[in-house]
Amino acid sequence: MVKSSDGPSLLGQHVPLPASPEEAELDRVPNPQADTDYLARFTAPEFTSLCPVTGQPDFAHLVIDYAPRKWLVESKSLKLYLGSFRNHGAFHEDCTVRIGRDLTKLLQPKFLRIGGYWYPRGGMPIDVFWQSGKPPAGLWLPDQGVPPYRGRG
Repeated sequence: MVKSSDGPSLLGQHVPLPASPEEAELDRVPNPQADTDYLARFTAPEFTSLCPVTGQPDFAHLVIDYAPRKWLVESKSLKLYLGSFRNHGAFHEDCTVRIGRDLTKLLQPKFLRIGGYWYPRGGMPIDVFWQSGKPPAGLWLPDQGVPPYRGRG
């Protein structure tokens, strides 16, 4: 569940890992630099979910870039939200795009992109990319820093 609170409700609390993305809460906090175009990046190199067909674990390196407007995502809530996929069965494409859409809904950023660099299952890696639209003019968009698959890491 995407929660559009105007302040952190999980920060400073002992919170167990949510059992699913539907049970997870994403918190946002005010952006103190809302008058400036900049890029914030979150990297989750150990993201896991489950294959919806076999139930076997899938692993990915996620890179989330966004140009905030009024809101920032609170990082503890993001960690718990991403961790909630651990027991969630979904295809790579579904996980990656869902995360991007959930964050866009919560934050209403100027721009958001997510790269899901999935490790191979059955001998084939699947990389999934999604973005909310065009980045603001002049925004520095660095490379996401994940090499094409050759043992990735």
